Formats: sequence, C-alpha cells, structure tokens
Amino acid sequence: MSKKLLIVDDHEIIRLGLHSMLEMTDLEIVGQAASAAEALAAIETATPDVVLMDIRMEGGDGLNALGRMKLDHPDLPIVLFSAYDNPTYIARAVALGASGYVLKSASRARLVEALQTAVAGESAWTREELRRVTGALATPRLSQDIEVPLTQRESEVLRQMALGLTNKEIAKMLGISYETVKEHVQHILRKIGVSDRTQAAVWAVRKNLV
Repeated sequence: MSKKLLIVDDHEIIRLGLHSMLEMTDLEIVGQAASAAEALAAIETATPDVVLMDIRMEGGDGLNALGRMKLDHPDLPIVLFSAYDNPTYIARAVALGASGYVLKSASRARLVEALQTAVAGESAWTREELRRVTGALATPRLSQDIEVPLTQRESEVLRQMALGLTNKEIAKMLGISYETVKEHVQHILRKIGVSDRTQAAVWAVRKNLV
C-alpha cells in the first residue's frame, strides 16, 4: 500500500524533479507546497504520512515550520531536504524532532530510503549526522532555566545564528559591521556557557527563541 507524501519546496523545478524521482516507488505525492504557510495548510487537507521539506524558503524558514508542525502533529514524520550541509541546521532539526535530513546532492536511493524509514516510524538519521551534533545536543541544560542577561542586540544576533546565518550574513541582515557581530557572538557564547555556534543554536531552540 502506497504512503502519502507531501513535498514542501519553493522551487518548482525541485518539486517536478521529485515527482519524477519518486515514480515507481511506494511513495505517492498527494500534495506540494511552496512555503511554510502553504505546508501547514496542506497537512490538514492532504493528511500525508510523511513530509519532505526544504529549509531555506521564500517567506519562511522550514525549521520554524517543523517546530509548528510537530506541535500540532507530533507523530507526523518530517524529513528535511536541504542544499546546505550545515551543522547548525542539523542540530536544530534533531532538537525539533525531525525524522531525518537529506542533502539535495544525495542519491535517489538515499532519499527513498530516508523517506521509507521515516514513514515506518523509525529514525532516518545517519550515524555520521548524529555524531557531528552529539556535543551540541548534549549541552548541559543547567542554564536553560536560568535567565541569561543578553542584550537586545545579542538576542537578535543569537536568533540569526540559530537560523544558520554566517557572521557576514548577520552583519548584512542587522546593518552592523562584521567585527561587531564577531564581538556579539563571543559575548553570547560566554554568557550562555557554550563553546560553539551549534551549541548556541540548540540552546536557543530549547529556550524557544527560534
């Protein structure tokens, strides 16, 4: 019996390619969405068994959408599909309950296997992916319940870090210098008691800052 798949990606050529790639499998594409908002609506109408979702999309972040989907549909398997091999994205995806993470450069076999594993209710994460973010996910939660005195600007920088932006991208986004961003990042890591950006991203997820 075929399993119902919802595709969420803002590029039509990707959605068309997935249609072709998944023909002759037991995955039936029952809906597609080009944005996070469309995806949330499509889940209600298409009632998919599994969702394959991009991360960087026009009009919304797929990781934020993942968090909202999991609140309303905690048992729905969601696999992230991204062009970015970004440890911050991977750590956030694990922390938010994604079933797996597949790069757009991956083989057809890897994609199909990940979706079939997820729809079976199992983890589609590879050992290598989990190994890369183990340190971040094991970050002590002691500071989670303690108010950390971040300034408004530091909070803004932390949110952008957790979205996976580089220092250069954050500087452009916030209209401040690259050196100022570097200084804010150092202060943030020290204040929340973590050693790198990926741990900071997981901390931000646990504090519901993103």
